[in-house]
Amino acid sequence: MLGMFLLSLSTIPVASISAAALVEVTELLAHPDHYNHQVVTVSGRVSNFQLATNRDGQPAFGFLLQDTAGTVKVVGLGKADVREGDYVLVEGIFSRLRQAGRAIVYNEIKATSVQSMAKMNPDLVG
Repeated sequence: MLGMFLLSLSTIPVASISAAALVEVTELLAHPDHYNHQVVTVSGRVSNFQLATNRDGQPAFGFLLQDTAGTVKVVGLGKADVREGDYVLVEGIFSRLRQAGRAIVYNEIKATSVQSMAKMNPDLVG
C-alpha cells in the first residue's frame, strides 16, 4: 500500500526544520480543515517505517508518526535518517485527504524535512 501513497509525490528538496510553531498531532486531527495544505511541524515516534521507490526510481519512505493521542501518515522522497521507534521532528505539507487512484488517504504529511531528535544539537532543542 505504501507504493500507492508514494506515486503522486514530486521531488522535494530536503530542508532543515524552520522556526514554524510546533503543532501537536492531536491538534491536526481535531482541526484538519484549518491545517489543510499548510506547512506544519510536528513531533512524535516513528512506527511502521517503510522504504520504497517512486515511479521515477527515486528512493522514498513512509511511516506513521504517533504522539500520545493520535497518528498521522508521513511520506517523502529521499532517504530519511531515522529508524523504527525514533522520536522525530517532521516538517511538511499536511493534507486532510488526498485521492490516490481509487483510495483516499486521510491525514497525511508530505515531508520536506525529517530529523531525529536524538541527533539534534541540544542547544537548539528547547
